[in-house]
Amino acid sequence: MDLNRIFKTPNPVIGVIHLSPLPTSPRWGGSLKAVIDRAEQEAAALAAGGVDGIIVENFFDAPFTKDQVDPAIVSTMTLIVQRLQNLVTLPIGLNVLRNDARSAMAIAHATGSQFIRVNVLTGIMATDQGLIEGKAHELLRYRRELGADVKIFADVLVKHARPLGTPNLTTAVQETIDRGLADAVILSGWATGSPPTQEDLELATAAAKGTPVLIGSGASWENVGSLMQAADGVIVSSSLKRRGQIENTIDPIRVSRFVEATRRSLQARQSETEATPVAKKAKSAS
Repeated sequence: MDLNRIFKTPNPVIGVIHLSPLPTSPRWGGSLKAVIDRAEQEAAALAAGGVDGIIVENFFDAPFTKDQVDPAIVSTMTLIVQRLQNLVTLPIGLNVLRNDARSAMAIAHATGSQFIRVNVLTGIMATDQGLIEGKAHELLRYRRELGADVKIFADVLVKHARPLGTPNLTTAVQETIDRGLADAVILSGWATGSPPTQEDLELATAAAKGTPVLIGSGASWENVGSLMQAADGVIVSSSLKRRGQIENTIDPIRVSRFVEATRRSLQARQSETEATPVAKKAKSAS
């Protein structure tokens, strides 16, 4: 998959909007207007800061159901995505937590959104919601039935979870792509705000063989330069929040700082790549 076709860049920065608790969730506050207002504020902050795309997810609905969410969640997220599309021109994706990929696909198709994030596409993961089984066979068939042009970004060994057994990261990446038919893979640390290791990113990129690899957690303006040396893009939220605290709203100044750090690292990587053949040629001539 060519990330440039969705994000107009081969190395996108994708900001996450953590929706306030939605109807039927334990902490639902009773005001849909308040939820929409905050989502619109955060979308505007992300756009002003220069991100290349947005993911909308029901982050504050915890504790989550492990698969199918209530219809009220689906209808509310559909409404919010439509409101955001009227506000910003950025590509928008969905992540319906904990692992309701079918609903995410339905919302994306109905709203014309370009991609979804799926926490467990293949395999079995032990989580605080219980055992979550990947249902790639259902999701891919559902996408075909809808006739949807929605890309699937799939986590590999997702955060806040442990795999049953001890799978090799290389094998897990390959199976997510070759057998799960993911369009891109996401690599995270063990928890929200925890980055993947440089070594794991390098292993994942090698195993992906050209399929995009995205950083899924823990990126900040301090470490994004090194992390992006072994990844194609980054999904970011926590470090964009005011004072870096997950419960706060997104700060456009922190967004700008993060985007600038990412762009500088990519420019440096490109310059190094362009300089390498010249250096080799000079050495050969000598």
